[in-house]
Amino acid sequence: MTDPTASTTQADPDGRSVPPVGLLTRAAWAARDWLYAARWQVRSLGPTTADDYLDGDRPPVVVIPGVYETWHFMRPLMDALHDRGHPVHVLPVLRHNVRPVPASAEEVVAYLEEHDLHEVLLVAHSKGGLIGKYAMASLDPDRRIDRMVAVSTPFGGSSLARLAPVAHLRVFRAADPVLAAMGRELAVNARITSVYGVFDTLIPEGSELAGATNVRLPVGGHFRILGDPRTREAVLAATD
Repeated sequence: MTDPTASTTQADPDGRSVPPVGLLTRAAWAARDWLYAARWQVRSLGPTTADDYLDGDRPPVVVIPGVYETWHFMRPLMDALHDRGHPVHVLPVLRHNVRPVPASAEEVVAYLEEHDLHEVLLVAHSKGGLIGKYAMASLDPDRRIDRMVAVSTPFGGSSLARLAPVAHLRVFRAADPVLAAMGRELAVNARITSVYGVFDTLIPEGSELAGATNVRLPVGGHFRILGDPRTREAVLAATD
């Protein structure tokens, strides 16, 4: 039996240790991170449609982006998973993902039921991982969701959230009731792979999750990790 308090941690996909990151490197990574996010906001206006990803004969994937993100932010991972043979589903109903975590999780489960999806792999970024875990722990008694890969998710909250100017960002405080309650939900953690970098622009504490498979990559930033080849390799490894 899996111990839900145990944690499987990898230094990086090759098992090498990750050296400390200096201030100048962090500043450069942060600048590149925000440029990456701005570029994908523009690219979300492009011609690619969600229907382009729906064919495939392997287990279905449902992607859940982060706050202020459309599904287009997930396209680097969607492309890799679709090329591997997975039909990939998005949820336009989430729009820019500013609704409360429980309400968004209900939308995810409603989509799975409407389309009769089973053995689902959730692939999530940031807030999307909180939505996915809430759905797994509280709303999926039939276990339509098999597992989840979450990239840069604030499972333990972010100390920066208390400085946020709007309420839907302050919910990422560790003391937020929904986040704190999810932290006590340990049973589903064994079905989660948490992928994160050595430095996160928005989550100084990192994304390690007790009882999950934790993959720490030598990457900096909150957004551009989505486009890093090592992230793609970690996500594909979690689907095998």
